[in-house]
Parts: sequence; C-alpha cells; structure tokens
Amino acid sequence: MLRTPLYLKHAELGARLVEFAGYEMPLHYQGGINEEHLAVRTGAGVFDVSHMAEVRVAGPDATAFLAYATLNDPARLKVGRGQYSMLPNDSGGVIDDLFVYREGEDEYLIVANAANRHAVVSHLEGLAAGRDVAVSDETDDWALIAVQGPSAAILLDRLVAPDLTEVKRNATVLAQVSGVPVTLSRTGYTGEDGFEVFVRPTDAEAVWDVIVAAGAVPCGLGARDTLRLEAGYPLYGHELTEATNPLCTDFAWVVKDKPFYVREAMWGRDCPRRLVGIRMVDRAIPRQGYRVLDRDRNAVGEVSSGTLSPLTRESIGFAWVDAAHVEPGTRLWVEVRGRPMAAVVVKPPFHEA
Repeated sequence: MLRTPLYLKHAELGARLVEFAGYEMPLHYQGGINEEHLAVRTGAGVFDVSHMAEVRVAGPDATAFLAYATLNDPARLKVGRGQYSMLPNDSGGVIDDLFVYREGEDEYLIVANAANRHAVVSHLEGLAAGRDVAVSDETDDWALIAVQGPSAAILLDRLVAPDLTEVKRNATVLAQVSGVPVTLSRTGYTGEDGFEVFVRPTDAEAVWDVIVAAGAVPCGLGARDTLRLEAGYPLYGHELTEATNPLCTDFAWVVKDKPFYVREAMWGRDCPRRLVGIRMVDRAIPRQGYRVLDRDRNAVGEVSSGTLSPLTRESIGFAWVDAAHVEPGTRLWVEVRGRPMAAVVVKPPFHEA
C-alpha cells in the first residue's frame, strides 16, 4: 500500500490504519470516530488528506478547456478562488467530483478523489489533445492537511501572518506556518468552516505538528465520512458513480448552462430515480445496499450511504428512490436484515449548521 508523508505521525498517535484507495490511512485514533466528529463540530479537527489527487491544467486554452470538460464554469472564477465541480464521462455520468482552483489567468489546480486519480488524468489528457493546454499529474508533489471546525480559522490565524478571518469562502491565500510556505484554501468537506493546507511533502510533518500543538484534534477517515454525510455531501462510489446523472440529485446546481462535453447525453436522460436524504423513524441504521420499500413493501430504491449521527444520535442516510417517492415527509421503509424499518424522506443537511 502507498503511504502519505504523514504516515509515521499516524502510527505515533496510535491510529487504526486501514486500506483506502490504495493508501494506508487512519480510520480513527485512540479517542474514536464519535469523539473526532464532535471535535470538528464544536472546535477544530485536523485530517491528513494527502491521498487526494492534484492535477494541474495550464496554457492559453485552460479556461475554455475546463469549461468544456467540467460541469461548473471556471470562467466565473477570479484568480485565487475555487469551485466545486464534476467531471462527466462519455454517457453523461460522473468520472469524479472535484474542486477546481484558479491559480493564474491560464492556470488551474484540480483536487480529485484518490481512487479516481488515474481516470481523471487520463480523461483530461484525452480531451486536451489538439488544444493549447497541458495536463500534469502533481499528486506526488503535494501533501494536503484539512483543518476543519468553527475554531479552525482562529486556530490557524495564530500561526500565520495573513488575517485569515478576512479570507472568503473558497478563496486561497499564500502564507507560512513556522517558516514553512503553504497555500491555504478556505474549503473543506465537513459542513464546517475550515481551511485546506497545501504543503510540500517534506514539510508536512512540521506543519502537522504545529497545528496539533495549537489544539486541533487529529481525525481519521471515519469522522470524515460521518461529517460529510451529516452535512449532506455526496461521496463518490456511493451517491455518485459512473452511471449517476447529476441532474437527478440536489447537486444539479453544479451543471451550468453552457456548452460542455456530452451535454446532450446528460440533458437527454430521464430521472426515474432521484437521490434523497432519509431519516430513520425506527431504531435501525441504514447501510449501503439496503433495499428501500414503499407502504406495500415493494422495492422502490436502495440506500447509498448511512450512519448513526454522532451529533444528533439519529440514523440518517442517502438513498436512490423512484421519482414518485422523493417529496420530503414521504414515509418509506428500509429493509434491515429482512425486516422493514420505518423512515422518512428529508432534505439534507441532517444537522443545524
């Protein structure tokens, strides 16, 4: 398995290490997932997300190219700003969801999911043929540390010279942490305020140590998953797949009205099923793959993600269900070990921001 530049730190902290997207990553530390989750909701947590892929797109055609290749519109970005986006495939499904940062007039840095690194690079390289643009895989050139929570900005502000409280959401700023150059982006995937810290791999341990010493609680992939689900964010391989039409989800806002690759294939598809949030009424936890039933116990969908919220102690999840059952308040049942357990359709997020 691959290891991030912070692997030794995770081992020192007694993390439970698991395989994820080919990397040996911390699932949680000694305090457990719930404790880490609540640390992010109430204070500040720090995650190693160095397994994420970084891809640079640069050249005179970079803006027009990414406007064609992705669903959001990078032309709307000012230099130093970023946006959530998706990369569609040949059939109008999703290769990956990603974040696009505009670093210069003709230069962008894309952050993609680790498991989709090679698919993203290969697809972009194919689309770039014949255009005045270069696609470069820079994954091994970066470590990435996410500091998330309502106290994240205050914690980091004590460590750097720029006034981070003035940095807008989705904006980036150059800074130094204990003399180490970093790029700070006010982004994240937990539903809380926070920053993602781009740093060279050789400097990652020093930056991590300073952030932890300042009071951020180390958090693993387990809390990262419960936090994103509680916040109502999708996860590739669960809510989003190669067959997913983004227009059939609450994330359709990312599909901008512009010419883009396979636009016709996406706009021409129906939505026989839609992605909805569910909250369990009966005491049971929905899990990926569990069948969703109507009042007559006919199968009308399937759970894509589910958990017991560490914050609200309610069982929550996402499910793909037939279009006739998507209105909030609709009563459904989730089949748990052969037993139908009552649930209700709700609109995420599942917690009060």
